[in-house]
Amino acid sequence: MQQWARIAILGAMFVVAYLLILAWQKDYGNVENQPQQQAAVVSHDVSADLPNAQTAVAGSDLPQANVTTQQATNTTAPVSQQLISVQTDLYHLWISPKGGDIVRVELLNHDKNKDSDEPFVMLESDAERTYVAQSGLIGLNGPDSSRNGRPNYEVEKTSYTLADAKTVKDKDGNTVKTVTVPMAFKTADGVEIIKTFSFTQGEYPIVVNHKVINRSSQPWQGQMFGQIKRDNSEDPGKSDQGIFTLGTFLGGAWGTPDEHYNKLKFDNFNEEKLSVDATGGWVAMVQHYFVSAWVPGEIKLTQNGGQAYAAKLESRKSADDMNIIGFTSPAINVPAGTVAEVDATFYSGPKIQSELKDLATGLNQTVDYGWLWPIAKLLFLGLEFFHGIIGNWGWAIILLTVLVKLILWPLSSKSYRSMAKMRVIAPEMQRMKEEFGEDRMRFSQEMMALYKREQVNPLSGCLPLLLQMPIFLALYWVLMESVELRHAPWLLWIQDLSAMDPWFILPLLMGLTMFIQQSLNPQPTDPMQAKVFKIMPVIFTVFLLFFPAGLVLYWIVNNLITILQQGLINKAVAKEREQREGSSQ
Repeated sequence: MQQWARIAILGAMFVVAYLLILAWQKDYGNVENQPQQQAAVVSHDVSADLPNAQTAVAGSDLPQANVTTQQATNTTAPVSQQLISVQTDLYHLWISPKGGDIVRVELLNHDKNKDSDEPFVMLESDAERTYVAQSGLIGLNGPDSSRNGRPNYEVEKTSYTLADAKTVKDKDGNTVKTVTVPMAFKTADGVEIIKTFSFTQGEYPIVVNHKVINRSSQPWQGQMFGQIKRDNSEDPGKSDQGIFTLGTFLGGAWGTPDEHYNKLKFDNFNEEKLSVDATGGWVAMVQHYFVSAWVPGEIKLTQNGGQAYAAKLESRKSADDMNIIGFTSPAINVPAGTVAEVDATFYSGPKIQSELKDLATGLNQTVDYGWLWPIAKLLFLGLEFFHGIIGNWGWAIILLTVLVKLILWPLSSKSYRSMAKMRVIAPEMQRMKEEFGEDRMRFSQEMMALYKREQVNPLSGCLPLLLQMPIFLALYWVLMESVELRHAPWLLWIQDLSAMDPWFILPLLMGLTMFIQQSLNPQPTDPMQAKVFKIMPVIFTVFLLFFPAGLVLYWIVNNLITILQQGLINKAVAKEREQREGSSQ
């Protein structure tokens, strides 16, 4: 029975190691190094190769419009191609007047690399990388369906900052500062389209509104589209840690009120492409720590208020192998002499769960904690709570570890008490092995009688590890997926808890604590098992050399508390046995 207990413990340890390796090298998210495409566009000019949506074939950049006649607007207004710069407290982004696409986004509160003065670049369009957010009006009269190419919008100015913000009331009645960037396009027949970007101080979501003022004598019909276009370049936020390079998911995602979160690999944008109609849905491009997403909004006609519309969510590959995921609104009919508005919200920034949850159902699940998400969510809430008190994520991890150990203390104490008894009776077990070693049946009978007499369960030694395994794996994903811990310092040489220890001090300390912990356990009677147990601290130390420092810190604190708990129980059990033997004499 003792041998089976040892095998079970070893098996549990190797399961932990195996699951950790799988977590690092997830096949769906470990993107191979692909050469960056040499984009066939000039810097920031993402509209040059966009075909007419009316005549486009599958795989083109613009979505297919829901029209039955072959008609398109042909009027464009000449305008300077100087990009429109918008800077808030969170963003510095650029909008192209041609089509009104967002062609570059810099996140001012997130560094490109640890200790870097450069902001993290979310969207960009140049010769090396294409990742842009496009929107507009297609369809029968939509200007983005023009045979002359996408519309050139007229702008009031080319630079906006928070100094241009106006104080307004949001939907909850709170006072906020909002920067609005209007762009105008007029057709020859008297239709004016005003495309407006609205930025709110302290918030990442951007509201993109299209207002159609029909001063012509004919009805106007069109559809709004919003899409994200990205090439196959690597994730710039991916952690590079040698042979254990982190493989998080890079690809598309979408959700509806019925199907909250679905991932879509780039390779499947055509083969298993998205084609869903939904009200309250969303589409996104997901990468490590960050996400870009479109959330369809409302349609507002002159005769009534705004109403949420059922958008068609789609994915496809363009002719030049670009990955495109987006939405298309239903057809909007604007009678002559009337006005209509249609909008959507664009998000491009860190995966902050609270903000994403408020934006759309399921969008917060782009913070992908895997199949252990219930445990991971609780751990993250605990980390947030302690961080709110102490203001440091490293100490928050330590306090969380203490809390977890206190919660599991009653269960683990029973296990450690049984192991302590195993340690106390080890000499007697050795004596029985020497006496009945050749008679395995007699040895097993005597051993079982000893276990019964001493009230020992040899399998109980597996319980602490089995309890810790899901918590450990869940915490791994919390550290890997929570942008709050990106580049988060602790103290001294640990300046990034989401990266490996640069000096390997924490993994070595972990190995030492694991060795001490094992010395407090009953030692295997089998020589081979004893050798395996001795080498386990070394194996796990090597494993953890390249793991996040925050995860290793958790394991060290967990081991230290276990050593304390085991030591106290070992002394108590040994004292009880001495007293029992003394009273029996």
